[in-house]
Amino acid sequence: MHFVTESATVTLREQKRWQTSHRITVCAQQLTDTRGLDGFTMDELAEAAGVSRRTLFNYFPGKLDAVLGATPEIPADVLAQFQAGGPHGNLLDDLGAMAQALLTMKEIDRESLALARRVLTSSPRLIAAAHERFEQHTEEFVTLLVEREGKDFGTSRARLLIRILLAIFDASLDVYLAVGDSRPIDQIFDEQLRETRALLA
Repeated sequence: MHFVTESATVTLREQKRWQTSHRITVCAQQLTDTRGLDGFTMDELAEAAGVSRRTLFNYFPGKLDAVLGATPEIPADVLAQFQAGGPHGNLLDDLGAMAQALLTMKEIDRESLALARRVLTSSPRLIAAAHERFEQHTEEFVTLLVEREGKDFGTSRARLLIRILLAIFDASLDVYLAVGDSRPIDQIFDEQLRETRALLA
């Protein structure tokens, strides 16, 4: 997870870069879905995505990275607000607000999310790569939580909380991909978070 975007306002250049990155990843996932991870070359991926080989490698160093997609960035102002104890003053609510910011920054259609979920669970190699990335992001968030809450909060509790939030997101994704539910995923996540809190109250 990167904490480097200057603000929550996305510039035209940032939007264009994200669109290109997303297009490459969708193409990589489509090719993986139909041919398998080893069934296409980077040149074929560049052609499918409509970019040059040089541009492709500027975005992703390898095929596996392209399939996994770009790492989300938390806007600096959202991050600063969280580190300062906001926006609500309650850790779970504030984590929910940060998740909301991430979920609403980029619009991704249901078809793309369904494809990503199917592809990333299609082979042991992809499962392992996705798990490794998740563990890396988890540790970054653990550090962030402990810095905000203090050392007494503990890394084990921070890690558990992140895993709970991931489970809530996964449940939200199930609802989001269900036929007949047209709500945006950030609304579904907020609902699932409220239901989880009610269950654990």
